[in-house]
Amino acid sequence: MKGRSFLKLLDFSSRELRYLLDLSRDLKRAKYAGTEQKLMEGKNIALLFQKDSTRTRCAFEVGAFDQGAHVTYLGPSGSQFGKKESVADTARVLGRMFDGIEFRGYKQSDVEELAKYSGVPVFNGLTDEWHPTQILADFLTIEEEKGYLKGIKFVFAGDARNNMGNSLMVGCAKMGMHFVAAAPKELWPDEKLVKECKKIAKETGGTIELSDDIKIATKNADVIYTDVWVSMGEPEDVWAKRIKQLLPFQVSKENLKNAKEDYLFMHCLPAFHDLKTEVGNDIYKKFGLTAMEVTDEVFESKHSVVFEEAENRLHTIKAVMVAMVGK
Repeated sequence: MKGRSFLKLLDFSSRELRYLLDLSRDLKRAKYAGTEQKLMEGKNIALLFQKDSTRTRCAFEVGAFDQGAHVTYLGPSGSQFGKKESVADTARVLGRMFDGIEFRGYKQSDVEELAKYSGVPVFNGLTDEWHPTQILADFLTIEEEKGYLKGIKFVFAGDARNNMGNSLMVGCAKMGMHFVAAAPKELWPDEKLVKECKKIAKETGGTIELSDDIKIATKNADVIYTDVWVSMGEPEDVWAKRIKQLLPFQVSKENLKNAKEDYLFMHCLPAFHDLKTEVGNDIYKKFGLTAMEVTDEVFESKHSVVFEEAENRLHTIKAVMVAMVGK
């Protein structure tokens, strides 16, 4: 994988994803044991962020530092990217100074163009279409908790056509898992992508299903996953419409009665499960909800592995950088 970019899971075979997960596990064990070797010593990594982040930025920075690399963070106001300088020109500048570039922003076409013109590996930290590094962390967590991936029944509840719904469906297909999207029909994934994933799943032993009934979808589920319903910054009328659409798909104890007794609850975070945030309070004042995509009862339950999942962003992102930029 040396020299390749990590832009979307569709670019990688099941065997290659298996390698990245195994490398993540090995790097995590080495970090805990104090035996980690610096495989990126002398390397320089640029972090190009159009969207702010907690987990993605910290995982790339700590992962690079652990491996002996240097990091330069370019935030939403820290560069001329897309303003006074085109994506292609930015890529050609950064590619002459850095050994790898992480991008977190809006358009998938931007991260693809960075990879095309930079001449160095580019890592997709999130775009509107895909979030590939998150899925590696999710799958590492499932393996740690369950011991395997193949055959796992994985239910994604919410807006199944967003970057997380897309990426999780592809990832499950690649790894032979049984993916179910629990969402209103108008928020199901793109038909072309569903068809492609079904083709992949047929080869790996997985399945792809779509359901507009969360209680049917979660029957015998091993993993329940959800994400925020609306992106920050969207107008209030979008919030009202999306809440009305998705409230029946809220991950609550009532909606999970049919899941397996030892199901895992997962979320890529941040989550709106209580009133301890500005957004949470705002939602309560406007819509009277004390929680959105997941209730606090489920979020704080013994089934929740969201913080193990968050930590694994570090180990899986480190593995991607080591595999593609390391010695």
